[in-house]
Formats: sequence, C-alpha cells, structure tokens
Amino acid sequence: MADYEVARLAKSKVDRRRFLKRAGAGAAAGLAFAPQGVAQQAGSVEVTGPVKPGSDFMLDVIQSLGIEYCAANPGSSFRGLHESILNHGGNKNPELLTCLHEESSAAMAHGYAKIEGKPMMIMVHGTVGLQHASMAIYNAYCDRVPMFIIAGNILDANYRRGNAEWVHSVQDVAAMVRDYIKWDDNPVSLTHFAESAVRAYKVSMTPPYEPVLLVADGKLQEEPPEEKNLRIPKLVMTAPPQGDTGAVKEAARMLVAAENPVIVAGRVARSQHGIELLVELAELLQARVHDQRLRMNFPTSHPLYGNPGVLPLNPNVSDADALLGLEAQDLWNFTHKMTPVNRFGMESQSVMKPGAKIITVSAVELNHKSNYQDFGRYVEADLAITGDAEATLPALIEEVKRALTADRKRAIQERGKKVTEANAQALRQHRELAAVAWDASPISTARLAAEIWAQVKNEDWSLVSWDRMMSSWPTRLWNFSKYYQFIGTHGGSGMGYGLPAAVGAALANKKHGRLTINIQPDGDLCYAPGVLWTAAHHQIPLLNIMHNNRAYHEERMYIALLGAKYDRSPEKSDIGTALKGPNIDYASVAKGFGLYSEGPIENPVDLGPAIKRAIERVKKGEPVLLDVVTQPR
Repeated sequence: MADYEVARLAKSKVDRRRFLKRAGAGAAAGLAFAPQGVAQQAGSVEVTGPVKPGSDFMLDVIQSLGIEYCAANPGSSFRGLHESILNHGGNKNPELLTCLHEESSAAMAHGYAKIEGKPMMIMVHGTVGLQHASMAIYNAYCDRVPMFIIAGNILDANYRRGNAEWVHSVQDVAAMVRDYIKWDDNPVSLTHFAESAVRAYKVSMTPPYEPVLLVADGKLQEEPPEEKNLRIPKLVMTAPPQGDTGAVKEAARMLVAAENPVIVAGRVARSQHGIELLVELAELLQARVHDQRLRMNFPTSHPLYGNPGVLPLNPNVSDADALLGLEAQDLWNFTHKMTPVNRFGMESQSVMKPGAKIITVSAVELNHKSNYQDFGRYVEADLAITGDAEATLPALIEEVKRALTADRKRAIQERGKKVTEANAQALRQHRELAAVAWDASPISTARLAAEIWAQVKNEDWSLVSWDRMMSSWPTRLWNFSKYYQFIGTHGGSGMGYGLPAAVGAALANKKHGRLTINIQPDGDLCYAPGVLWTAAHHQIPLLNIMHNNRAYHEERMYIALLGAKYDRSPEKSDIGTALKGPNIDYASVAKGFGLYSEGPIENPVDLGPAIKRAIERVKKGEPVLLDVVTQPR
C-alpha cells in the first residue's frame, strides 16, 4: 500500500480555521493546552497552518479494514475520532450509530457480526464506558464472536482537564476486560496505532473469533501528526487453522467403523458453506446430528436432524459408539448425567456405552483463559483435534469417502433409515403438542411461534433471538435451512443481550432486504430499552414480538424447586422474580422511543392479524413492537 502522505491531511472537508476563530473567544479561557499549529492568544485562537488531527489518520486505518459501522454512546475521550468520522470520513465506513448505553453498543456489534461474518466497531469512553460495555463484551467472548473495540483514554496527566478526565482515565484501560478479550494494545504513536489496528482485526478474525481492544489516546487523537511518511499496513488474513492430517484420517476411520456414530454441533458453521459441509458429512455417515443451537449449523427439516423436539437440552446419546463433537460446548454434559443419590445429593454417571469413542474438533484450545470458566468440564476424548471445525470438515469428508467400502455403505444406509423414521415420529409428536392450550390466555408459546411462522414462512426471514426461553417452539415448528435464519444464544448468559443484538443483526440484514424477527423476553428488554430509539433513529427494520410472561421465570422456577427440596411452599417464589404490580406496558415504552407498537395482546385470536399489520410496516423500513402476554414457557 502506498505511503500515507501528510499532505493528504490538509484536504479538509471543514474549514477548521473559521471554526476555531469563531469558537476562540468563548473557549480560550477554558483551554488548558494549545495544540501544535495553533497559537493561543487572549480571547482568540489563531490557526497558523493547515491543522489536521491524528484521528484523521486513525480513521483512514480503520476504513482500510472495511468496517461499515461504529456503535457508540458519545464520550469525550474519543471525541477526536468521533469528529473525524463525521468530517474527515463523511460518516461513511464506518457510519456512526448513536447508542444510549455502551452495553447496547457491544451487544449490537455481537448480533451484527453473527449475520455479517465480520466485526462491527464500537467506541467506549474511558473507565466508565468500558465498565458499562463489559458484560456484553463477555457475552461475545463466550460466544466466539469478533468485535473491534476502541477505548478512549488520556494517559498523559498533563493533558487531563478537570476531575471528570481524571476519574475517567486509567493507566491500563484493557486490564478490566483482558481476561475475556483475545488481544489488546495501547499505541503510543500513529505508526503504532496503524500496525496494531491491522493486527487486531486479523487476530479477531482468526478462529476462535473473539473481541479485541485498542486504546485511542486522547493526545494522539487530537494533536497533529509528528511522524513523517505515515502509512497503512497491508491486511493479510490468516487462513483458519485445520486439524492435523493424520488425526483427521484416524477420526474418519473411527467414524466409518462405528455402528452408530452421533455428531454434536456447537459453533461449527459461519456460513452457508459450513452448513452444507456438515450436511455432507452427516449424509456420508448417515449419522444423526444433535445441534446445540449455538449457531445455525444444520437444517431442522433434514431427516438426520437429531433433536426435532429440542427438549431435553442434552439428548440421549447412550446408543452412540462414536461421538464427534464439532466446536461443541460443554460436551461433558452430553456424555454424563446427574442422578440423585438422595433428596440432597447428586452424582454424575457416564451415559456412554462401554468402548464408545469420543472425538473432538475445536479451535477453543487455542485461546483458553484460566479465570473465566466458560470451557466446561474436562472431556476425556479418545481423539482430540485442535483446529477450526468448519475449516477441517473438507479434509474429514474426503477421508471418510476414502474409508468407505461397499459393505459399510450398505450398513450405513440401513442405519439412516432408522434415524429418519425416529426423527419423523418425534416431529409429529411435537406438532401435536403445539395444539395444547391453543386457545389459552395468556397466549401459549407454541401458538405464538405457530402464528409467526404462518406469516413469515414465505418470506426471506431471519430469527435473531434465542428461542429456548419459549420452550424452543420455533426450532420445533419452523424450517431453518439458511445460516442467517438463526444466530443462536448470547454466549455468556448475560441479560440485556437480546434486544440490542437483534437490532445489530437487523442492521446487517437490512441491505439484503430480509425480514428480521426478534421474539423478545420481557425481563431482558428491561436492561436496555433505549436501543429501541437507536433502531427508530437509524431506521432499522425489525419485528419485535414480546414474550411477556411478566417474570424472570427461570429464576422463579429455581426458587420454587429449592423450596420443594426442603418442603417449603412455592407460593412466595414470585417475590423478587415477578414483573407485575404494576404490569409493564411495553407497547407504550416502544411508542415513547418512536416505534409503532400494539398491545398488550392477550386474546390469541388477535395475534395473527396484529403480526400481519406489523410485518407490513417492517417491510416499509420501520422497527415495530408487539406486546404479547404469554404463558411462562
């Protein structure tokens, strides 16, 4: 890439000379420093030459990475970059998204990346901004999602003005999140920033994907460049790491020899090609696939889809003599079960048949951290392959093809017929279960899912919310086949993820014209309702349908279960968990933030027409919210 010419900085889209002269009279008394190239005089600021801040070059570096959006709640520690985005960059690539909370900024980036396949940038303000964003960053870390974080800071004590800049500045910004990001740096020059920004993007986008953080020092942003011949390094992406050739060959041999292999898919597919590869492997082996639904990994209508009913969360794999875990999360819980010893004690027991083999393919071992325990129990695998599962699948498929004989092909086809029959029967049972309490009020979660499906099944749709909190009814009733039709879970189980992640995902879907659907839990919305305004302000089309059961229901169930364990009444389990008295009017909340809304909807007969009206508005480019009062699960 050609050298970055300082002369290029002189081509400003805004006459800074005129602005500084006009602002000088009122601002001179408050100036604690005079930037190079600016002579401070009594009552005025005289510009002595073309003044361009270092943040303009920083922005040129960021633009070279192809980052489309930057989500931020405004903060003075990154005001230089903020101004450069608007005036030097014309508010394009990245476009600034106005957020009302830093946690929403990070969660929006989380949802966006799972649709778009690349990071969104966020900016956070010093100590307090990063503290606000930290929960959402942790979610992205646990969910293996890339994110490009810029944290503003003023390291030089001589550059800090007033108490606010002291309490919002810190010696080591990234320290508070370093345990759950992949890489960070604190550049001390523009050349340093350029190299670190390119490196950060590359690190974030090398499996396992994770957030990265760069500190943008206030002085570095706001002062003119002192360095000559600044240049932007060339970005060369790293090929995803593949599993060892010999280990992949051995895995294929074990899978082909197995009488009943089972595949457990965690965060495998990052693209439609990833889904197609997993389908190809499953069909070659005629092996059922248990999708953990951490991503869209496998078509739910496929005959080999191993959990058409979803529940229980950890399906029975006791019949497997070979278990292949692909980027699986907490695989130990698939191979063990907890059984009561007595009323107060539990013990774990393996559910695997004697001699069964466990094979794992995962890149997570490349980035384990010790403090946060998101890696689950230790799995005693017979063959553990370190490498990205999607990148390793082509080689595994080829080795399986080589290992297949005519006799094994015949046996495998017979096995496939049995799996197909069992799955078809399970699917029929769950469709029958969906009819239970069909006319109930509050509205059953099964009917809510069925009514939405009836309206969207012929659209190019994308469900951008996790559905386990409504008994996974969309997974059980809808036909998921494309990678963007389901983005999975929050990763770190941190509340407040759902709504802003849905807005970020809807932003990524917008340019493709997809109908984005968010089935939104009520308690989760209460953490970050302000992102509704962001959706309205930036005209991000999104259909939000409340799963309003008026409680933090999972916690309520835990309280009731613990009470029953000690022979105590469950009647008090609403205390501290219920969201009623008064009921929250989510339709009014949404209307206050500028959205079209309806509700509360309690009669199931009203649900279908309301969804139809809402979709018509979303197709015109609006975010919409329907407040639907529902059964607990």
